[in-house]
Amino acid sequence: MGRYTGPVEKLSRREGVELYLKGERLAAGKGALERRPYPPGQHGRARRRQSQYSLQLREKQRAKSYYGVRERQFRRYFERARRESGVAGENLLRHLERRLDNVIYRLGFATTRAQARQFLVHGHILVNGRRVDRPSFEVRPGDVITLRPGAAVEPAVRRATELTTAVPGWLIADHDGLSGRAERLPEREDIPVPVNEQLIVELYSR
Repeated sequence: MGRYTGPVEKLSRREGVELYLKGERLAAGKGALERRPYPPGQHGRARRRQSQYSLQLREKQRAKSYYGVRERQFRRYFERARRESGVAGENLLRHLERRLDNVIYRLGFATTRAQARQFLVHGHILVNGRRVDRPSFEVRPGDVITLRPGAAVEPAVRRATELTTAVPGWLIADHDGLSGRAERLPEREDIPVPVNEQLIVELYSR
């Protein structure tokens, strides 16, 4: 299945939490979840009992929608996380958080991860002075992320920085110079994601 191209705010309503898929609308207080805090569809307001499997599946779907990855990609991330030492769920979130499209969003250079991906694939982002156009590129400690000099998207990036309220502790952002650096690997407390990763581990362990 290809990437989802429908109304993205329906995803937030379906999951019941804000997935931050419409940055400027949220900043203006116009998010769909605020106006209609129930799932889409004619039965959206109905109360439903959820099985444990349903809860686990919804948690996985929530994480996929939040980071904008497909099923096969997500499964690969989980398999890598499970093989590594430490807690599998935290390893999974750490890999997702280090994706370059997410890092650009976290630094405040884009209002959504979708916008960050667009900046990337159009060649506007440099990592350590070299152009990187893969959203799945994983940032390592010490990597420096900058906007390509003379990039046509600079006005959009500067508008995005004005809407940024905070940058995670594992990143350092210079909004005036439009650059950022990864100081270390993210810890679980650095990852403000509305996901219970243990339910995802349980789902894949069935």
